[in-house]
Amino acid sequence: MLLKQATLEGIRRGDITLAFRRWQKPTVKAGTGLRTAIGVVRIGAVEHVDEATISDGHARAAGYADRAALIDDLRADGTLYRIAFDGIEPDNRLALRKAADLSDADWHALAARFAKWDSTLPGYFPSILRLIGQCPEVAAATLAERLGVEKLKFKQDVRKLKELGLTESLDIGYRLSPRGAATLEKLREHRL
Repeated sequence: MLLKQATLEGIRRGDITLAFRRWQKPTVKAGTGLRTAIGVVRIGAVEHVDEATISDGHARAAGYADRAALIDDLRADGTLYRIAFDGIEPDNRLALRKAADLSDADWHALAARFAKWDSTLPGYFPSILRLIGQCPEVAAATLAERLGVEKLKFKQDVRKLKELGLTESLDIGYRLSPRGAATLEKLREHRL
């Protein structure tokens, strides 16, 4: 579920507490979080609704002037869902990215994760870190080509590194976080 920046700001202020989407099946679940540029937006209820039950008040809670504006902005096909937002939590990856002082336990956990992920292609994930360190702000397609993998796979693998706080996404490409740079240095020390 994508949320526009203006919607995210409304959620942050508490002005926007609902969203409406037409989907074949919901892309979010109640009780989960949606990572966004402003933090993790908590998802409350996700309910199928009848378009006729949407009021102007519901539309304003979703960031629209009135019901007509909301209805006009919806996709034409799919089942209509109302998504309730339950606030915002900090994205723990942001703090993790800044944690450049790797303890022995941190390093061993990262090395074990790489070993597990790299079981079919040894050295693959460290090579992603090295490439991003050498080529920040380079498009994913270019980086994927240099590694000889498909762009979609490459982006999925970079997301794994991002979950560990090692990389940051940019408008174009990526860069290493301070934690990623420290990890890359450890990889060099251990010749991995």
